[in-house]
Amino acid sequence: MQNRTRVLGALLTASVVACSGEVPASGPGDPPIEATPEFGAAVDVPPLAQAISFLGDTLLPVVLTDAQHEVYLARYTEAEDVLANDPEDADALVWMGRRTAYLGQFREAIDIYSHAMTLHPEDARLYRHRGHRYITVRELDNAIADFRRAAELTAGTPDEIEPDGLPNAAGIPTSTLQFNIWYHLGLSLYLKGDFEAALDAYRSCLSVSAHPDSVVATTHWLYMTLRRLGRDAEAAVVLEGVRADAGIVESGGYLDLLLLYKGERTAEELMGGDEITLASTTTSYGVGVYYLLSGMPDQAFETFEQTRAGIASHWGAFGFVAAEAELARR
Repeated sequence: MQNRTRVLGALLTASVVACSGEVPASGPGDPPIEATPEFGAAVDVPPLAQAISFLGDTLLPVVLTDAQHEVYLARYTEAEDVLANDPEDADALVWMGRRTAYLGQFREAIDIYSHAMTLHPEDARLYRHRGHRYITVRELDNAIADFRRAAELTAGTPDEIEPDGLPNAAGIPTSTLQFNIWYHLGLSLYLKGDFEAALDAYRSCLSVSAHPDSVVATTHWLYMTLRRLGRDAEAAVVLEGVRADAGIVESGGYLDLLLLYKGERTAEELMGGDEITLASTTTSYGVGVYYLLSGMPDQAFETFEQTRAGIASHWGAFGFVAAEAELARR
């Protein structure tokens, strides 16, 4: 079991490295150190690092703002206290892993879920959350295995609302356990370039997408997957149900991208603004795919490169990971 001393120690050491002028072994503007031997397989990482990118970059813990760090650390401490009262409680272990990951300690979170699985080997939530963090650290094969196991464990069972670790402005959870299993499985396969398998996962995901936000998010990836497979007629049908007044809470970026594909938005409108955020990273990747599907590969890969500009703080974002995968597969 991990503890806060290790988490804080790693955070403080990473901060010292960042502030001392020492930088990761490579960055987005540098040539790759060494290509990952097998795309999406597990690789060894150096001390302090959380992952090796698909392009060979050494990825240190993400840089948090002071405000983010204060909030995440307070919630981590709460989770730690709850777990201390019952170290084998499945709920407490799930939240310990989630709160650890929000602090940027993704490998510790994976360790926590792995430990929890020795106590609760048939708790699908553990595989769902560990799989999520395997995506973050670029271990796609491990992620796929975890999500498939989670899907087996939940087959034929009632779905359940998944509480948000970082609640949206409305304070309304928009996803479920089974949605997250299929959604992240689809993403893992999509990142691997296995679009046929990703399509099956996204169709399963759409069947358990109950909230408008879930529907919009799934539809975005489903549409891109169909287009990557050359199934343009089916992709066009998927877009028919997309409306600007979809009643979403937090998936505005995905909705804007779907409207871009429909011709109701422009790439220039979506790419406006200089601030790099989680939302802008998502949008940037989607615009890159739009260019790719529109027969403009130069603009597409230039946009994928731009998506990686926020490497210090947003390398764990799905849009960032997907842009990185496009560049690596190229």
